[in-house]
Order: sequence, then C-alpha cells, then structure tokens
Amino acid sequence: MAARAPHSLLVLCDTLELCPTTPGRVVDQASHGSHLTRIPIPGISIATDCSKASVRGKVFQKGPLVSLGDEEYVLKAVIEEEESVRSSSSRNTSINLILFGPLAKNFSLAVNQGEVVVVTGFTVGKSPTAYKDQLHPCNLLLSGDDACLHVRSCPPHCHSTRVSKSAKVSKYTYVPLNKLKPGAVVNVYGVVVFFKQPYKTRGTDFCSSLKITDKSNQKVGCNIFCERLEDHPKIFQLGDIIRMHRVKTQAFGGSINLLNTFGFSVVTFDGRPESTVVPRTSSKSFHFEQEDEQTVEELRTWAASQDLLPSTPRIQLSDVQHRSYFDLTCQLLWKAPVDTTCTLLTVWDGTRCAHPLQKFSVDASVIEGPSSLSQERLDLAVSILVFDNHAETAKQLKPGAYLRVYNLHATTGSSGAPCSSGVLEQNQLAFHLHGGTSYGRGLRVLPDDSPDIQELRRVVESFPVANSDIDLSDSAIIETWGTPPETLGNTERRCSHALQQVTLAEVKQSGPDHLFHVNAQLKSYQPRPLYQALKLHCPKCRAIQEIPDDDFLSEAFLKASKAPGRIADPWLLSESIHLPGDGPQSPGRTFSIHLSKEQFNGRRSRDLIYVTGATLEDVCQLAAAYKYILPVMSSGGSASLMDLSAPFLFRGTKRYYGCKQCSQVSVKELKVDGSEEINEEMIAEAVGVQLLQYGLQMKLELQQGLDTLQVILWRDAETFFQVSLEDVAANQEAQNKISETMDFLCPPARRMAERPWLDLCLTMYTVQDDNRLKHVCYQVCQTSTTLPSA
Repeated sequence: MAARAPHSLLVLCDTLELCPTTPGRVVDQASHGSHLTRIPIPGISIATDCSKASVRGKVFQKGPLVSLGDEEYVLKAVIEEEESVRSSSSRNTSINLILFGPLAKNFSLAVNQGEVVVVTGFTVGKSPTAYKDQLHPCNLLLSGDDACLHVRSCPPHCHSTRVSKSAKVSKYTYVPLNKLKPGAVVNVYGVVVFFKQPYKTRGTDFCSSLKITDKSNQKVGCNIFCERLEDHPKIFQLGDIIRMHRVKTQAFGGSINLLNTFGFSVVTFDGRPESTVVPRTSSKSFHFEQEDEQTVEELRTWAASQDLLPSTPRIQLSDVQHRSYFDLTCQLLWKAPVDTTCTLLTVWDGTRCAHPLQKFSVDASVIEGPSSLSQERLDLAVSILVFDNHAETAKQLKPGAYLRVYNLHATTGSSGAPCSSGVLEQNQLAFHLHGGTSYGRGLRVLPDDSPDIQELRRVVESFPVANSDIDLSDSAIIETWGTPPETLGNTERRCSHALQQVTLAEVKQSGPDHLFHVNAQLKSYQPRPLYQALKLHCPKCRAIQEIPDDDFLSEAFLKASKAPGRIADPWLLSESIHLPGDGPQSPGRTFSIHLSKEQFNGRRSRDLIYVTGATLEDVCQLAAAYKYILPVMSSGGSASLMDLSAPFLFRGTKRYYGCKQCSQVSVKELKVDGSEEINEEMIAEAVGVQLLQYGLQMKLELQQGLDTLQVILWRDAETFFQVSLEDVAANQEAQNKISETMDFLCPPARRMAERPWLDLCLTMYTVQDDNRLKHVCYQVCQTSTTLPSA
C-alpha cells in the first residue's frame, strides 16, 4: 500500500485499479472499512462516534465541482441506502455528502451516479438545508488527513492493472481582506481587533462574534456558529492572530462579513511579537508549515507597528479603582451556586485589593474547592458575582483553573449587593460580571501553557498552599464569603390610606377590589434578565408588545434603505449625502435628508429632519446632531413611514414607537406657531401615529413566614423605582438603577432570613381571560424604593 502524503487533505484510496474500459476511472480493489462498524444512514446523528464508523451508500446525486483556489475544491453529493438493506419503515435514508480538497476533485473525475461508495474518516454536521431538501438532518463532511472514500469494485469482466496513487499536498491560498467579494468561500488570515466570547443562541449553536483586519487595513466582521464550544476560535486578547479556512463572504450593510461554512476550521496564535508561534486549536490534525509561521510573524510585526495590541498591561486586583471595568487574569479558589442565574466565584491573583470589600454569605456545604487553604491566600481572595448567561459557564469551572474575566465591573456599595455587616459602607467594593455580551463581556479558562499565566503561576506558587489548621468550617473561610446582614427597611409607601397592616394570609382570604398594607420579603422575581421586563403599551387600546432588539431593527432599516423611488413632496427640501466605503469592495452608499420649507424659513432647521435610505447606525449618528429624526421612505413619490414595528421617531438616544392598531399614518408637514417648542406628541399627531408608552412589567413573589403571594409590578413601576421608564429604555445609568434596586431587594447571595423587609401597598382586583374565567390579581401600588447612600 502506498503511504498517505503528509498534510494531504485526502487520498481517494491507497491501492487503485484502472479500468481500461473507462479511462481514468478510479475504483477500489479491496474491501475497505471492513474493520469498522457500518452505520446505516438513518442511524447517523450528531452524537455518532465517527472514529470507528463507516457509511455505505449509492450515489444518488452528484453536484458540480467548485474551485476555491489552488487545489482547493468543494463538491456536494447525495448518497442513499441501497435497496437491499433499506427498511420499508426507514426515514432519512438519503444524506448529503460534502467533500473538500483533492478528494472533491478525484470524486468529480472518478465516481459516477449510481455507484456504491464506502465513507470513512468523516465528521457529522447539521444540515442547514434539511427543511428545504427533505433529506437527512445531518451532513457527512470529508475533510482532513483521515477522511477517505472507497468505490465498490469493478465488475468481473474489467481487466485491471495495479497502480499506486497519493493526493497532492494542498497549498492553501489566502485572500487579503480588501480583496474579498460577496458569495465566495475563502481562506483568510487576520489580526483580531474586537471579539466576544462564544454565547448561546436561541437554537443549539454557540456564536462567536469578532472583527479582524490585515495589512490592507480593511476591517471585516465575522460570525461563527458551532454547537461545540471547543470548535470556536481560542481568542484570549486583542491582537491575537487568527487563520480561518473555508469561510463564506456575505454583503451586509455595504460591508463584507464572514460566516463559517462546510469544512470550516480555525487556528489562532498569540499576537505578541516576542511569544512563540504555537497554534491554538481543538482540531486533531491541521495544515501548518513554515509559510504559515512566517505569515503569523509578519502579521505580529505589522500589528505592533499599528498599535493594535493592548497598550497597557492587564489590571491586577491591587490596581482596581471604583466603578471601573477591566479584564482580570486570576486563579479560581472556590465556587458556589447562588441560584439559577448567579454563581459566586472566589479568585485571587497574588495581589491585595486596596479597597474594603463586600462579603457574601454562602452555605459552606455548597462550596466546591479545596478543603483547606493558607491564611496568606485567604487574605488576598476576592469574590465575583457571575450573572445570567455567564452563570452557566461558571458552573462548569474547576477550582484551581486559571481564568480571564472580561469586562469585570468593580462597583461600590451602591450596587445593591449587601455587605457582611448589614450596612452598606461607603467605598466598599464588589466585583460583578453582568449578563449579556456587550463590550466582549465573558470569562474563559486559559490553557496551562498560556504565556499570560506564567508570571501569575510563579506568583501564586510562591505562597503556601494550605495550613493544616484551616478548613471550610473555620471562621477564616466564613469571613471570606461573609456573614448575614441585619434586616434593612428600604421601601416607603406613598399612599395616604389609613389602613392596618395585614398578613399575606389575610390578603388571600379577602374579597376583590381592596387595598392592603403588608410587610413582606421578596423571595424571587421575573423576568431575568431584567431588560425583558421593559414593554411598550398603547394607552388607547391597552395592547402590550415587546421592544424589538437592534438586530431586528438593523434588518428593518436595511430593507427600507433599499426601497426604490424618491420623495417629491413640494413642502420638503432634499439633499443627498454620500458615505464613502471602507475599501474597493465597499464603494459606499447614499442616503437623503429632507427638511420642511417652513422650518427652514423659520430658522428651525435642526429641530426636525426626515431621512430616507439610512441605516439604523446612520440614524443614531444623526440623532446626536438634530433634535428629532423621522425615518421615511417613498410611496408613490410621497413620504411614508416605515413599518411601525420599528421606531418612527428618534430623539438623541430615545426612540418612539407607534401603535399599529390605533394609528392612521399619513405624513404631513408639521405646522408650528411662533416660538412654540416642537415635541414628540406634535410630531406623532402630524404623521397620524398613536404614541406607545414605555412600561415595566414584573412578577414578584412575596414571602411572609410560610405564606407566599404572587403580585404584579406594572402601573406604578416608575414610582417604585423612582426613575423614568423612557430614560430606562435609552440610558444605561437608569437601567443600572433598576438592576441595583432589585439586587438590593432580592440579594442573589443571601438566604431568605437575611433579606430586607418591604413595606408595601397592594391593590386587589379581578380580570377575565379569553375563556371568560375570572382571576384574582394583586398589584404593587403607590410604593417607592430607597437605597442607602454610597
């Protein structure tokens, strides 16, 4: 048997037969794959162990060979179970076969429709076309040194001559980022200038988002979707080098984006010029030669000259300042679950935080970590509260692991987390990893050979590991996690009712349409995360709807920007603005600004402008320079509003929505008398829109002894939090106030006995559902929350 060529993508078969009746036709002489377990096509799944498996089927469909560059090919075929082994009740008997590199080329030349093939060394991936082509929900992917495909033997009448053949070593072609064109599958190198750690999508995949650049100075966004976290790029910091094979280029918003596709593979490297070139990948085999090492070195040198690497060293605990966000490299000592949305981590980096720290109370029986630690290590330990989507990741961490926590928040005592003394002292510090992925927020385990932890390892290993007289039951450990707080009163009733305080049991026994004063603790609340509590509601028809996210709005504005036609209303003055692109492949785009003639003549040109053809990003930028922005599109030559699923009006960071049911849309010129100030109500009336209002809807579970009661916070939410909900929708500080308040009322790291008591006014009423059944409801009213001063 001929040896397989090193780094070859694939060998069709090692010993081949050349059939003279069909020149150039490759067939298998031996029965290959006999030592492997044959899996029927209907039995294939994502969980299939591919290392010891083979799949046999008849070629039902053979697609065209697609060239991606020098010796880089891809081909798609469909194989099906042979009729002799197919069960009458079997489903998913046909499956897509995706071949890459020389194997794809050999398959195209040598295999015909109707022939039987045996596939080994494959991997299994989800089929994105299963719904459309009604084939198996998985694909078989053949890529890499282990992939092989064998063709069933020739008929007996074929005269044969033995030959030996091996695949040509592939030489990959890499496309500069400024040369990318839409619709191509390419290989690229780049320097990471932005990244988010993988986060869970609404489906089964995790998504990594990043932006890369190269010597062309072109910046390109990338989205990578993989079910397994280990298949995502291992990016640890800005400036890391990334190499991606088989990514698809897509045009979006006037720019080129990259998306992983069949056969995708990724390798990353430390971006610092002084570090060793060591590939970071979970792949068992990958192509890496001297040319690749040279490319990495060149990109490192170029990135350093462009100031793409972090300009300051990573912050240590001893350097942390109040209300700062920073990345922390540390070692995990212990972890403990708080609830389903919060995990508490105790970490250290060998330095002492200069500020007094908040302490948190956790039952010692749920702490996972070493049974004993030295006093020196305990003195330097700090606690991190990890929330929402990151809490699930934190639960998988192993004590002793080295971590990097991205966008960690050092917040003062006003954050709402209760301190060990029961009183939130001024300048006490707590560390929070908030939910979401904004600003690259997340956490990642660093590998043992990472250059980033070598100095940290030397520091921490200089401290004694354990003292025999300290264990988890001792006061030193308890002090690290904290002690229970005293009860705090922190709500104030704003009502003037002369009512006696009653118990929750008495509330539930009373009739409808009553008011009550109660004293209770907050056991839990929904929704989590809190941003889902913010709603839009119509004061006229009382409809309630969700607030669309920016991804939806970006798509809506992009679709509207491509709508044909121009606006020719006689009361409007128009001007086109051209935005240059990022390079030759992004030539730029044009949008238009329109201004009322009456406003222009009245020298009020910055009060209200109309825009067409603009993206969401364009509108947000314009909103910083003009008082009101009204996005419109052409309808028969006249200005018309976009679909009311999107905001119809912008003012700074505030967005105004309209009710689809109650609005009678008709864009007319806004008439303003004298020095009258323009406001959103006047604009809404001029365009026939019924303004929606912001509301906040939460379900609170109150507890008093053994009794609990579910209540709603809705009508008086602004009074309760003492903040404008319009500001909450537009302002991070207002959003933080709600988060801090809920953390204070329902501290994630406290047992019920340690939580504060609330003095509440409740109203009781009945509602009727769609089946005409009546339900008793309770709502918090005329109550406000006060937080201790920092």
